[in-house]
Amino acid sequence: MSGTVLRAADAKAGKDIFDKKCAACHGEDGTGREAIAKMLKVDLPKLGSKEVQAKSDADLHKVVLEGQGKMKPIKDLDAKNVDDVVAFLRTLAKK
Repeated sequence: MSGTVLRAADAKAGKDIFDKKCAACHGEDGTGREAIAKMLKVDLPKLGSKEVQAKSDADLHKVVLEGQGKMKPIKDLDAKNVDDVVAFLRTLAKK
C-alpha cells in the first residue's frame, strides 16, 4: 500500500452534513425542491436515481467540492466530510 489511509465513511454523519449544506436545494430525501429548481431554471436530479448512483465516488466528490452547472461548490468540508456525504448519497439509491 502506498501510504494511503483508508477512512471508513459514516452515512449517518453524512446525512447530518447533507441536511445542513445540501437539503435546502436537494430536499431531505434527495428528490429535489421543485421551487428551487424553477427559480434557478434547472432540473435537480433525484440523487437516488440510476443516473446519479452510476457516478463513481470520485465523480460525486468532485461535484460536492467543485459544483456543477448552477450548483456552487460546498464550502467548509474536509475529505472525511465529503466521504460521509457520498456514503449518505449511496443510501438514497432506489432499490
